Amino acid sequence: MTFTLTEATISNMQDEMECGNLSAKKLTMMYLEQIAKHNNEINAIVEINPDALHIAKALDEERSQKGSRGALHGIPILLKDNIGTGDKTHTTAGSLALKNNYAKEDAFLVKKLRGAGAVILGKANLTEWANFMTEGMPNGYSSLGGQVLNPYGPGKHDVGGSSAGSAAGVAANFAAGGIGTETSGSILSPASSNSLVGIKPTVGLISRTGIIPISNSQDTAGPITRTVEDAAIMLGILRGVDENDPATSIYPQNNTKDYTAALDTKGLEKTRIGISRDYMEGLDKEELTIINSALTSIEKLGSKLIDPVRLPTNLHDVNVLLHEFKSGVNAYLHNSSNQLPVHSLEEVITFNNLHEESALKYGQTLLKLSNQKSGKLTESEYINARLNDLERSQEQGIDEVMDRHNLDALLFANNYGAVIAAKAGYPSITVPAGYTSTGKPVGITFTGRAFSESNLIKLAFAFEQATKHRTAPELD
Repeated sequence: MTFTLTEATISNMQDEMECGNLSAKKLTMMYLEQIAKHNNEINAIVEINPDALHIAKALDEERSQKGSRGALHGIPILLKDNIGTGDKTHTTAGSLALKNNYAKEDAFLVKKLRGAGAVILGKANLTEWANFMTEGMPNGYSSLGGQVLNPYGPGKHDVGGSSAGSAAGVAANFAAGGIGTETSGSILSPASSNSLVGIKPTVGLISRTGIIPISNSQDTAGPITRTVEDAAIMLGILRGVDENDPATSIYPQNNTKDYTAALDTKGLEKTRIGISRDYMEGLDKEELTIINSALTSIEKLGSKLIDPVRLPTNLHDVNVLLHEFKSGVNAYLHNSSNQLPVHSLEEVITFNNLHEESALKYGQTLLKLSNQKSGKLTESEYINARLNDLERSQEQGIDEVMDRHNLDALLFANNYGAVIAAKAGYPSITVPAGYTSTGKPVGITFTGRAFSESNLIKLAFAFEQATKHRTAPELD
């Protein structure tokens, strides 16, 4: 049987490589061919790793001599362009000020991917500074990379932000999977907008070392894939304790290392799912019909819906992010190459002003607001905002509602509940739920307590396998 690249899963690829019908080099070449054909339509990829084919060939030789390293051996993966790679590709956050930035070494999660045998195929475009540059900038736009478009309707449907290129690239079958980062919605938004599975893990499950930061409180990386199984495979490889990221030390020692063990088609049976209707405001009638249809499917699969449940909704204050962004970016840039033209947030703002025509199409309001903070995290405004975020999102939010109703998870539309999980540092998984009459993808998102990724994967997998909504986009 001839291997078909479109919508192939990681398990499909491994089966074909194990029986000799496919090689990592051939697979990488097939993805490069797909990028050559279609990237000009959606602008998802900003840079190809020039060593990708050499790496793939070396992994083929290793497989033939020593066997496979595991599920990601020889599998091409895309990285959001705020994730450091100590190779021949840049790490820019989409900023012209960082266009010549080479990371000094791989981010911790990149080391994990390489150790598992993944082929780092290239860097994906993103919303500049992970969408913490200004107000009113379109999702998927960066001054360095331009505008990412949604493969389900280039120029018609929002691509989601800020891991737009990672999601659009995976949706368009440019790679087996992608890595995005999220502060508040930046994995869940593009994943649901591109009919994909995205996991925003508990803060601390995956190391942030080597990633250009926004918020030490909320930042996390996570997988974006076409299937729940592929996301579970990648999550198990990405997780791990990093001595340079103290958040990773809180991972429960008895927690799973193999998230594929949670792949249960009966995973929704005898569960209790809370529905927050307050977080569905903004859906149009057609989108709401799709969500209600998904809820009916979940009930038929054996779950009891608690509809509605009440959660705090006024959680959009960005004070914590404004304070932490300056602190984190200054530290990142201070340790960057002396060859860069900027080594602080203030210098980034100055650089942008000097290159206003190309760098400031939408302004830099958030950069300037953040630069007004001390960056020392000593202000009572910051401390009180952070404590308030934790109390309202955890004790008075997700924990309180889940305790009161004895819930297994909460369910939201698309990324509409991202803010409360982000402030709590809690995990979410989004999965395709269908399409509107214009072809716009719609997703549902399960959210739970800290380190409940296995349970969320179980729920999402049961829904995915029963409904199988995802179809590949039709590219010209």
